[in-house]
Amino acid sequence: MFKEIVIAIQAYRKAHLFIGKHNLWKWILIPGFCYMILFSVGIYFFWISADSAASHLSQFIGIDRWLHHQHNAGLSFLFMMGGIMVRLTTIFFYFSLFKYLFLIIGSPVFAYLSEKTESIIEGKEFIFQKAIFFKDIVRSIKLAVRNCLWQTVYTISILILSFIPLVGWITPVISSLVECYYYGFSMLDYSCERHGLSPAASIVYISKRRGLAVGNGMVFYLMHFIPFAGWVLAPSYALVAATISLYHQNLEE
Repeated sequence: MFKEIVIAIQAYRKAHLFIGKHNLWKWILIPGFCYMILFSVGIYFFWISADSAASHLSQFIGIDRWLHHQHNAGLSFLFMMGGIMVRLTTIFFYFSLFKYLFLIIGSPVFAYLSEKTESIIEGKEFIFQKAIFFKDIVRSIKLAVRNCLWQTVYTISILILSFIPLVGWITPVISSLVECYYYGFSMLDYSCERHGLSPAASIVYISKRRGLAVGNGMVFYLMHFIPFAGWVLAPSYALVAATISLYHQNLEE
């Protein structure tokens, strides 16, 4: 798995060189600017709503009143850290919903860019086929909905775990890894579909190479620490990197 993560990370550098060499910038910047605007607005509301949700839940359960009567600094610290973990996990959940919304909206561009990338790698002339193009879009939307439902189940479980003192402190790490896997999964599936893998076969194939998915999603999220420029480049860079990282894999296995 570690080797696959390294391959996925290295693919981002190859993607950067590939995009520049073949002048694919318009397919990077147009969806990228849309993503940046949506993310800039969304992250503000993510934080406000996550903080509000955690505060209301704490008041409903009565944790604040109970801690006030305990007069125990150690307990207060543990529950304060727990509150932070709950907020972070909730933000990851909000962000995952936003991510899937963007994957659905951006599926036409992603389907086109993935196919164009592979045709360039293979040295073939890119021929746009409307029927295949729309088939790719429908599949990506269905898969995004499927992954969103599964990730919601996992996130709710992680959110419950975050209320447990000490143990709950690792929940943001678990939540971020789940996020990375499912985003990378969505990027890799475009190549799997193009090589004739059914949705079920694609799920099995990528789960056996989960390092490629985790590594792809990991760099995608790390790029968000570069304000504006990283937000613009992250989505399409992730797709091109996923296509490159998966190209030399044996998709018939």
